[in-house]
Formats: sequence, structure tokens, C-alpha cells
Amino acid sequence: MTRWLTEAVPRGRVAAFRTLIYLFVAADLVIFTPWVRTRVSVPGDLYQPLLIGRALPLPTPTETLVTVIFWSLLALALLAATGRAPRLLGWAVCALYLEWMIIAMSYGKVDHDRFGLLVALAVLPTAGRARHGDATRTEAGGWALRVTQIAVICTYFLAAFAKLRFGGLDWLTGSVLARAIIRRGTDLADLIAQVPYLLIVAQFGIVAFELLSPVVFFLPPRWRLAMVGFFYSFHAVTIATITISFAPHLAAMTSFLPLERVRPLVWARRLVGRNAPRRDVPGPSGDGPAVEPASDPAPEPLGDQVPVVGRPAGP
Repeated sequence: MTRWLTEAVPRGRVAAFRTLIYLFVAADLVIFTPWVRTRVSVPGDLYQPLLIGRALPLPTPTETLVTVIFWSLLALALLAATGRAPRLLGWAVCALYLEWMIIAMSYGKVDHDRFGLLVALAVLPTAGRARHGDATRTEAGGWALRVTQIAVICTYFLAAFAKLRFGGLDWLTGSVLARAIIRRGTDLADLIAQVPYLLIVAQFGIVAFELLSPVVFFLPPRWRLAMVGFFYSFHAVTIATITISFAPHLAAMTSFLPLERVRPLVWARRLVGRNAPRRDVPGPSGDGPAVEPASDPAPEPLGDQVPVVGRPAGP
């Protein structure tokens, strides 16, 4: 079990995941949850903090407190995305974002799509330093990614448990999706709703998919990626029909992906170098210019390949 929890992964994967998560936190503040700043206009007696907010205890949100958290978290998340001071900046972002979520969810509604993201923020500071493109393996980084993966799958499995606990079998045969389509459905959802019994079948399918989600850990790597692709397609359909994005959950779910292969900065440099004008240098005889050939960068290791050191030069 310990070996599975700490399965080593390339440091480049940890670096890419760290950058993505912290950039998402910055985007979340300005795109997905800017409405948290409006909580200061709500009377303080309506603030009913979550259990963690009562246990610490945390103060009732004020305009000053929320403003300081917003700008501090935005700046620190952007700095943390660079990979510098991973522990100091990581713990600071984790603490501030947790308080941001406590403020957001202490007025009567709790979103379960934040669970995986919060776990990722809590474990990333323990992964240590990691550089983009580094193929050397790290068990600490593997543990951080594995724990995030478990949180992502628990989000699915516990969602099914909650459906059956509070809704019972009526959740499967009721009008849950029909009500969601009436409230926030799209034109595509209206077409789907016209097919007899299709929404009931979809409700059975959703619960089955959530209950079976832990199977992803028992699949070979290629099939595991295929199942994660199915998870993303499920959320794509959810967005297209009832406009629910689960964006924080989707960001945390990238912990399953070989992110070390995605290197946009390297691709951009190669593209710029390929499109850059070639320099003319004098030819060997001095008669005319010769074109200086552009040097291609050395190929980089892909996936989980580890560079071999100390191999003899001869056959």
C-alpha cells in the first residue's frame, strides 16, 4: 500500500501540475468566485461558518478582511505558479484559499467540486522542488499526486453515496435532471428531455458511473487514461446540457495525466525559432552570402523515460 501511495513520478509532472493548480487558483478568484467579495454586504448574523470555521475560530468576514485575502491570494498564487519557494508560498496559498472557501460556503451552500482542489493545495507544498522537463523521479511528488487522485475519486464516490443517502432510490427514478434542465438547461438539454425515459436512464448511469469510479486505480496506464478521458467527457456533456462546469474538480483531475509532456513554453520557443529569419554570413570563398543553418534543439525525454547516465561510447 505504501509503495502504491508513493509511486515515483517525473519531477516535470509535479512542476507542471503545480503551475496549473496555482494558475487556476488565480483564475478562480477573478472568473469563478469573484462573487465571494459581495459577501461583505450580507448581514453578519447570516454568516454560519462551517465546522472548521467554528473550530479555529475564524472572524466574521468584513470588507477589509475579504479585500486583503483576495489581493494577497492573487499575488501569492501567481508567484507560487513559478515554482519558487514551493513550501513557503504553497502553505500560504493553501491557508488563504481555505479561508476564501470558508467565507464562500458559510452562507447556506457548499460545493463539493472544491474538495480535490483543496487537497491538492494541501499536499503540493510537501512535494519539494521540481523543474519543468525534469525526468528524474520523486516519491514525494508521487505521493502528492496520488493523494489528489484519491480525493478526486472520493468526490465521485461520495456524491453517489449522498444521493442514495438523502434521496434514496427515488433519486434514480425521480425528476432530478428534469428540474435541472428547467432551471438552467440549454437547447441541447431540451432536445434530450424530449426522448422518453432517457433522463431516468441517465440518472441510473450517473450513479453507476460514480460508484464504479474507484476502478480507475486498478486499470493499466493506457486504460486508466481512457477512463479519465471519459470523466472529462462526462463533464463536457454536463456543461453542454445544464451549464455546470465543476472547473476546480477538472483542474485537480489533471493529477492523472502525464503533464510533463505538455510544455507550451518549449513549443513556443521552437515555433519562434523556426519562424525567425535566417542570418546571412559570408561564404567560404567570400563571393556571396551563405545561409547559416538553424540549429534544432536536442530532443527532450518524453513521458516517464529516465535519461541513461554513464553508458559507454563504443559499441
